[in-house]
Amino acid sequence: MQFGIGYHVINVVHANIDQRYSSFMPGSSDNKDARVSGSATTWSNRRASKQARLERIAGFMRGVYVDSSTMSEVLELLLQPGDRVALEGDNQKQADFLATTLAGLDPKKIHDLHMLISSVSLPTHLDLFERKLASLLDFAYSGPQSLRISQLIEDGVVRVGAVHTYVELYARMFVDLIPKVALLCAEQADEAGNLFTGPNTEDTPTIAEATAFSGGLVVVQVNERVARVPRVDIPADWVDVVVVSPDPYRVEPLFTRDPRHIGPIHILQAMMVIRGIYERHQVTSLNHGIGFNTAAIELLLPTYGEELGLRGTIARNWVLNPHPTLIPAIESGWVESVACFGGEPGMENYVANRPDIFFTGRDGSLRSNRVLAQLAGQYGVDLFIGSSLQIDADANSSTVTAGRLSGFGGAPNMGHDPHGRRHASPAWLSLLSGEGVGLRGRKLVVQVAETFQRGGEPTFVESLDALEVGRKANFPVPPVMIYGDDVTHVVTEEGIAHLWRAHSLADRRDALAAIAGVSPVGATGNAGTTERLRQDGLVSLPSDLGVDVRRADRRLLAAKTIEDLVAWSGGLYNPPARFRSW
Repeated sequence: MQFGIGYHVINVVHANIDQRYSSFMPGSSDNKDARVSGSATTWSNRRASKQARLERIAGFMRGVYVDSSTMSEVLELLLQPGDRVALEGDNQKQADFLATTLAGLDPKKIHDLHMLISSVSLPTHLDLFERKLASLLDFAYSGPQSLRISQLIEDGVVRVGAVHTYVELYARMFVDLIPKVALLCAEQADEAGNLFTGPNTEDTPTIAEATAFSGGLVVVQVNERVARVPRVDIPADWVDVVVVSPDPYRVEPLFTRDPRHIGPIHILQAMMVIRGIYERHQVTSLNHGIGFNTAAIELLLPTYGEELGLRGTIARNWVLNPHPTLIPAIESGWVESVACFGGEPGMENYVANRPDIFFTGRDGSLRSNRVLAQLAGQYGVDLFIGSSLQIDADANSSTVTAGRLSGFGGAPNMGHDPHGRRHASPAWLSLLSGEGVGLRGRKLVVQVAETFQRGGEPTFVESLDALEVGRKANFPVPPVMIYGDDVTHVVTEEGIAHLWRAHSLADRRDALAAIAGVSPVGATGNAGTTERLRQDGLVSLPSDLGVDVRRADRRLLAAKTIEDLVAWSGGLYNPPARFRSW
């Protein structure tokens, strides 16, 4: 059953979409000249263009290396107006030296670039547009720059091709968004240009492959030039230019949550999730989004989960970055495996010393891969749980709010039921529906949120701000993060709405209203309807799950501070300075 979001797109036709991209299609730059010249057909225009560009910078090259002091001149010679440029811009690591250099180029020489930036995280990413070096952007996430990008879109400074999920953007780099130039970052390079990307490999090999094997140019900033790399993450024949950056590339500890900020409501929600979802559905493989409520779940497994006798029956196989708050569960024997999208600053030594849990190389360091982890999070796990800034009456959710265009990251990819799945598991089969050849299970997609955000803004709203934001930005569809018909459960401090059990749209709305508190959505509910839904199993209050709200206390956490996490790790976890309070 599909539950729409009531968004009507006016005057959007294929011609508008075609016009948005026509100037940037592969055939419009190096391939725009006819392939047929007289009677001869040429099929290597992109390769010839690459060679011509490399010849322009031959005087700056020393082997595969160029000096950082000449990088501006090198980029101005390599780039052409209208180029499609993939700039890394990952979820955590940033090719910041290359981004800063690019933003300082002369817009009279380089302009109208089409930027592919998975995570628009640095001010320099948007300086490209204000300085008129770039005009079109395809991206997935813009958390730190969400306010500024929203204003620049409204002002017409930034044109957006689409707001993607991570894996969607990378997939299109092999289809209709093939990069002409990739600006990447790595830990080390050897004399030949073999790259070691280390624990924060993330998206680098994927972008490099899409570029290198389509006649594009791969330019990489590295932290260090060495005689021999610990392992070859990207071979030298994929790489065209290497520059040793004056400073190490920037890496953000996005997945570190200080247990000091986990409060009673987070703990109560975690207790309900463990009892009402993980235990009930026998969830063994899962992905946790970023948040204090999911961090609370991780820290309750060795205490509350242990009390319930659930070790070995739930939460064994994980797809997520190496969350420091998962350390106590790992050390207590709860976790069998963790596949990582990227690394996490401070967790390097801990991960290297737990090779039975994490995917590590012979050198001991983590091998992360965002694309494959996204694929694992889509098809390989039974449950996705995350939060949102707004949820409407039909459980559609978005992190895009008025004046803020933050994008989605990987949530839409993992937060949906993939109809291509064919393997069964107890959790998937617990949501079995249909009959005959239509009989199939379902992935659990859980949204966990407090009924009101900090500052008193309701999480549950009558209409998502994404509708108006999408209209102002002239998006063909509104920027919804997770569609309501994919959501199986919503958890608040009031209880759990088991939406997958609903037989009608009215029941779904009533179940959501029952746990939405005094928000605009919650105001539509009533005690009589809530009682009926409890009897029918569509709504569970804490008492229905055997959860004692009086126990929702910080004393239940396996670690209450970052210092506790260091102790659990045996001193292997080395948290960034900003998280040190001792």
